[in-house]
Amino acid sequence: MPRKRLIVKREITLDPKYKSQLLAKFINCMMGRGKKSLSQSILYESFDIIQGKTQEDPLSIFQKAINNVKPLVEVRSRRVGGSTYQVPTEVRANRSQALGIRWLLTFSRARGEKSMPAKLAGELMDAAQKKGAAIKKKEDTHRMAEANKAFAHYRW
Repeated sequence: MPRKRLIVKREITLDPKYKSQLLAKFINCMMGRGKKSLSQSILYESFDIIQGKTQEDPLSIFQKAINNVKPLVEVRSRRVGGSTYQVPTEVRANRSQALGIRWLLTFSRARGEKSMPAKLAGELMDAAQKKGAAIKKKEDTHRMAEANKAFAHYRW
């Protein structure tokens, strides 16, 4: 963190097709080696797959999936008197969104379908229905925070 100046948060341009800032953030996180057009085409193909399977608006399913995956609490390590405690803390909104996007991408890449659009579509549909690996990760995080609630007084 700089001592003198405030950090200016960079504005993310809107997604060209759906005009959504959340979608643009997701595309940027999915992007590898600067290939933005490839990540856009993967996402739009997965939206076509979602549209074909569910007959619903893929953007609403995407937003529902992100909201279902976002964690509310997490544990952070805190060293007190020579021992380390896992202290449950609330998650800020932008970190919560970043974690949700990261988990969706990580677990969609690990799925068994043939292509990345099919993997991403499957994980998004599962997350929208509150099942799948990304939802399990969120529940594990919440369970860990619940188990360590006794150390909440070490919060800073």
